[in-house]
Amino acid sequence: MSSLYKVIGITKQAVYNYSKKQLIYEQKLRDLIIQAEQLRKAHPGCGVEKMYYTLSPDFMGRDRFIDTFMSLGFRIKKKKNYRRTTYAANVYYPNIIKGLKVNTPNHIWQSDITYIRIGDKFYYAVFIIDVYTKEIVGYSISDHMRATANIEALNMATRKFGYPKIHHSDRGSQYVYKDYIKLLISNGSEISMALSGQDNAYAERINRTVKEEYIMPKNIKNFEALKKAVKKAVEHYNTKRIHNNIDRTTPEFFREKVLNLSPQDRPTVIIYTEGNNKVAGVSNPYNFTQDLTPAHNCPKENKDSKMKRNINQKTVNLI
Repeated sequence: MSSLYKVIGITKQAVYNYSKKQLIYEQKLRDLIIQAEQLRKAHPGCGVEKMYYTLSPDFMGRDRFIDTFMSLGFRIKKKKNYRRTTYAANVYYPNIIKGLKVNTPNHIWQSDITYIRIGDKFYYAVFIIDVYTKEIVGYSISDHMRATANIEALNMATRKFGYPKIHHSDRGSQYVYKDYIKLLISNGSEISMALSGQDNAYAERINRTVKEEYIMPKNIKNFEALKKAVKKAVEHYNTKRIHNNIDRTTPEFFREKVLNLSPQDRPTVIIYTEGNNKVAGVSNPYNFTQDLTPAHNCPKENKDSKMKRNINQKTVNLI
C-alpha cells in the first residue's frame, strides 16, 4: 500500500486522516438523519429547506443538506384539492387593499374557507390571518359551510385583538351574510373583497399550509380529532413555525416585537394581491434581534445560536 500511495502522490498519513474525517462525517450524518426523522414525525409537513434551518447542522451547508435529504426520500408529496368552497354572491365590495402600505398589526385581515376530508366526510375550516404579522388570529372548524362558522372565527379573533381596520376576503356568500357584514361595519372595519383567488392569495396559502403541513400527514379519524389537530396546528403555526418573510421569526414574536417600536421604526410592507412576489419598501432600518427558546417541533433554531436579524435589510413580501 505504501508503494501505491507513493505512485499516486499521497501519504499514508493523509489517507488515515481522510478516513478518520469520513467516519466522523458519517456518524454526524447518521445522527442528523435520526433528528430529521424525529422532526418529520412531530411535524410531517416540514419541508427540507425549513428542516435545515430548524436543525442547523454545523458540518453541512444548506444546498448539500437539501440534496442529501431529498435523495434520502424526505421530499414532501402534496395532494391536490378539488372541492369547491366559494360560491360568489351577487353583492360584493371592491378590493381596497392592493398597493396599501402597512406597518402595524391589525390593519388588514384576510379570511378564506377550505375543506378537509376525513374518510368519506367533508369538514370545513375558516381561518382569519393578520396579513402583516402572518398570525392566525381566528379560526373555526365545522361540518357545514354556513356563515355561522365564519362568525365564530371572527368572534374568536376580535375577542383577543379587537376589529381590524380592513377585513378582506373572497366574494363567497358567507362573507356577505348580513350578520357578518353588520359586525364589521358596526365596529368600524372597512370591507374589501377579491375578484379572483389570486387577490386573496395570502389567506389561501395559509389554508394550504395548515392542511398540507399539519392535517393531511396525520391519520385523523373523526371530527373531534380534527378539531384538536387544528387547534394544535394553529398554536404551533403562530408560536413555533418560523417564516422567511418576517426574517425567520414566528408570527407571535414578530407582532410583539413591532408593537414595542414606534410606527416610524417598524418595517413597512406594500400589500400586493395578485399572487406575485413583489418587492416591498421599508421605512427605517433597525436591528431586529431575537433569542428563541429551543422547541422540539418544527421549526426551531439551534439552541446554541442566536438569531440576529435585521428585517429592513431584507425584503418583506406579503401577498
